[in-house]
Amino acid sequence: MIVRERSDDFVLIEQDNHAIVSGDIMSKWKSSLFKGQDFRKSVEYAIYKHDCGWHPFDKQPFWNDESQAPYTFVDFPTLPKIVLYKNGIDEVEKVDAYAALLCSEHYKRFLLNNTSTEAQSFVKAEELRQKRIFDSFKMLHKRLFNHHYSLIQLGDNLSLYICLNEPGVTKENEHRFFKNGIPLSSSLNGFNQQKVELHWMDTKTIAMSEFPFENEVHITLKQKTVAKKLITNKGLLKGYEQTPYEEITVRLIPGE
Repeated sequence: MIVRERSDDFVLIEQDNHAIVSGDIMSKWKSSLFKGQDFRKSVEYAIYKHDCGWHPFDKQPFWNDESQAPYTFVDFPTLPKIVLYKNGIDEVEKVDAYAALLCSEHYKRFLLNNTSTEAQSFVKAEELRQKRIFDSFKMLHKRLFNHHYSLIQLGDNLSLYICLNEPGVTKENEHRFFKNGIPLSSSLNGFNQQKVELHWMDTKTIAMSEFPFENEVHITLKQKTVAKKLITNKGLLKGYEQTPYEEITVRLIPGE
């Protein structure tokens, strides 16, 4: 779950809905900047589905007693997180092996430095999965894979920028993840700098310092704004279920 706390409520965004925004953004990527066109459908599927493992968990969010707030994707406990990571990759692999390879790399990197037995077992199992899938593609090379994985990273970050910031936020009040812009992998081509800067021009418009998309990008994000008073009276689970989804629209445009 992605969580923004306000004085009287929490804005809650399911990871799967965040991933859909990632996919809607990256599906507009310029064809001239995409390497390995034969893989494009698989890459886009991976971006859309990279957080599908969170889906059943986020439908019934968990309360963090320590922070007195809903658990977020950052502080959610590691052991159940490993379960949802694996389940998500398994589900993607049933449909598209290359997309699963990309999702596996995405999740594996989160746990590389986690020294718990469970985390290291997950990393080793995913390394075996990756070797099996990678070896099944005779014409695939590491440079191309890195390019495609970098697209997932960028799409994830662009969507997180939208989800973690209040619409229209000033630059100095942006979420700490984005104070210094979004880093760009050397595997991506078509950029003049090593990072992309974003800023909200108004509550519905974000300008990008470099624009790798065919046209302006228009997205719709589903979220819930759950009142703290409702959580106090009903509990987080019932409060979440009783709160309707709302949709916000945002457009990405080239910066001046």
